[in-house]
Amino acid sequence: AVYMCEVERHHPQVFQHQDKESFSHLEDPLPAVVGVTYELCAGIVDKPNLSLEEIACGEVLEECGYRVPVTDLRRITSYRSGVGVTGSRQTLFYAEVTDQMRTGEGGGQPEEGELIEVVEIPLEDSMKFAYDESLPKTMGVIFSFMWFQNNIAPQLPKK
Repeated sequence: AVYMCEVERHHPQVFQHQDKESFSHLEDPLPAVVGVTYELCAGIVDKPNLSLEEIACGEVLEECGYRVPVTDLRRITSYRSGVGVTGSRQTLFYAEVTDQMRTGEGGGQPEEGELIEVVEIPLEDSMKFAYDESLPKTMGVIFSFMWFQNNIAPQLPKK
């Protein structure tokens, strides 16, 4: 969706002729990277026999490569996203990870179309990152950085 919004912004004529040929013959296609966004680790709640916490831990392992025990998750809140389109309910969790919890590279499931790179943002750069409009990110990312700054960062040892 992000990529298509950028195509429309750069090549509005493509959407003026909404037939299959105009989409398949874009003469000056944009690089795929314009559709890449910064997002939180996430997953679809589609396993009725698992709790939200168990699903979250599975997604952290699959996407980020860290084995997080369910007891190490802290539930932050639930909220709605995509309210004009999907009305999805999302639940935000917080977990601290260490190098000892790393069991793999993460990256998600390429066969499911996932293209995931784990990105670490230094604490001192976190709010600059959150407010940098040139870096495409979800509102959940911004909210999570603000929550962290208000709830976790004040208790961290000062350098």
